Amino acid sequence: MHIALLARLQTPARKLMSTCAITGTNGYLGGRLKDAFIQRQWRVLELSRQPRSSDGIKFQLGDELPPDKLRGLDALVHCAYDFNAVNWENIRERNVVGTGKLLHTARSAGVKQLIYISSISSFEGAQSLYGRAKLAAEQLARECNAFIIRPGLIHGEIAGAMFGKLRQQVASASLLPLFGGGEQVQYLVHEADLCGFICECAEGKHTGFEGRPITLASEEPWTFRQILEQLAREKGKRLRFVPLPWRLVWAGLKTAELCQIRLSFRSDSLISLMNQNPSPDFAAKRELGVQCRPFVLR
Repeated sequence: MHIALLARLQTPARKLMSTCAITGTNGYLGGRLKDAFIQRQWRVLELSRQPRSSDGIKFQLGDELPPDKLRGLDALVHCAYDFNAVNWENIRERNVVGTGKLLHTARSAGVKQLIYISSISSFEGAQSLYGRAKLAAEQLARECNAFIIRPGLIHGEIAGAMFGKLRQQVASASLLPLFGGGEQVQYLVHEADLCGFICECAEGKHTGFEGRPITLASEEPWTFRQILEQLAREKGKRLRFVPLPWRLVWAGLKTAELCQIRLSFRSDSLISLMNQNPSPDFAAKRELGVQCRPFVLR
């Protein structure tokens, strides 16, 4: 027998590429997760209103998804959230009930690992609609034995979401509004640490922690004012702050929303900022031995 043919017959079959479905890939975290999985040699299936890849699936949170669409997947990461809904009824229908539909469908389709991206704003006593919705969706994720991850404020070299907006504000202005003296405490997580941990969950490396909220962030607290000042130092700027009564600003934002005026900052985000979890639970993170780098800018 030809030597080359004999060698091929003796070589074990190559393992098929693992596949992960990700919701919200057009968003900041979803996009970073997509890149992280691809770097680990995963195939990514986008579940999005407007999939950018040819093999993506058009999906809107709250819609029914046939189980056949998810059959054969190794993992599903659900990080999409519909911010277009502004009242509790619509928020619950899209983001809570919709999350339950998706996770139960994935479980019935035999998806091996389910991962739900919640938020550090999710806690008992949360006053923001966002935090309440994330907390309610966590219960549905628990029923499906999914990993529940509560990221802190996400930062990184390619900034997006809330951190990206803060960086843009600091870059474009020297005078910024400050609510409550800027003493609201934040806990931050680098995008690489967060994406790496999520990938590990998809790979089955943290079994036994499914259904238990895992707060992922550096345990070093930063006040909102300190973060802004740090971002200003990065740009070589000095900031001046204008104290503003947050309830008055909230009323203005809420009025604009009721008039269907789209703003870059939502009234509910201000509620969340002013009512952060005073004592996030890092117990699961410590038990797992996960290290999150401190918040340091170049």
